[in-house]
Amino acid sequence: MKLVDKLKDTKKTYFSFEILPPMKGGSMEDIYRVIDPLMDFDPMNINVTYHQQEVVYKQNKQGIIERKTIRKRPGTVAISAAIKYRYQKPIVVPHLICGGFTKDETEDALIDLNFLGMTNILVLRGDPPANNKYFRAEENGHEHTTGLIRQIMHMNQGRYCDEDLYNIRKTNFSVGVAGYPEKHNEAPNMKSDIKYLKQKIDAGAEYIVTQMFFDNQKYYDFVKLCRNEGIKVPIIPGIKPVRTKRDLELLPQVFNIDLPEELASEIVKAKNNKEVNEIGIEWTIKQSKELIKFGVPAVHYYTIGKSNNIKNIAKSVF
Repeated sequence: MKLVDKLKDTKKTYFSFEILPPMKGGSMEDIYRVIDPLMDFDPMNINVTYHQQEVVYKQNKQGIIERKTIRKRPGTVAISAAIKYRYQKPIVVPHLICGGFTKDETEDALIDLNFLGMTNILVLRGDPPANNKYFRAEENGHEHTTGLIRQIMHMNQGRYCDEDLYNIRKTNFSVGVAGYPEKHNEAPNMKSDIKYLKQKIDAGAEYIVTQMFFDNQKYYDFVKLCRNEGIKVPIIPGIKPVRTKRDLELLPQVFNIDLPEELASEIVKAKNNKEVNEIGIEWTIKQSKELIKFGVPAVHYYTIGKSNNIKNIAKSVF
């Protein structure tokens, strides 16, 4: 089933969440421990993120600079398949990014996903690797998300990279994209960011999931800007509860977002991370209830590998 078809049910707000593949050495049991406590709340979908390998360049004993991979995460395709066949009911939405893929490698991943019966994908450009300041596409890769969406739409029409490829099949992918209520950090202004988002919708994307935000007014304003630009697809708010005092500095730095003064003040006054976690739960419950009252199609939660706080939130909201 396509996620966008579920989102057409305007009488209900769905519960949705995202998981993070563990580092190399982790197991599917780690993933199941995150997911199992949340299944009681009938999630509409489970998203599975994708991350580029992290590499560094080091000089070897001969004085030659070598490229060395220092961090990996297991394959999103394999994890998505394991989740799909263990839980069955939630729609599994693997992420697919531009970074680290050539167009042929993207095609291979899409063939695997299609074979496994996964027709919903969230596509993103992806961030630069941790040790790089700027994003650089692979040779014969996609520089922007719009190009990746067009490749997927071509496969839906039966058009592959190699025109002479035998036994081609039309795929049936439905694509979602990311939106940024506080602007993508590389966009010069919000107007241009919305313009580029509209290009992704025109290329074939059918819904939007937002970056996290802590002030609902940011989401309301973002939706209004999108509608004024002619973007009519569902816009799912993505939110994350704060968990530690470090979030006060880390989240604005990493995600280019603001924390409201009221929330920041409460975090500063907290005696320890246990109190911060409770503050985050209460704030997110309030956010969620206000968003549901506003009429959002779903509320999407970023777990970042932890689900106890999300479970407590869902108990109060869904």
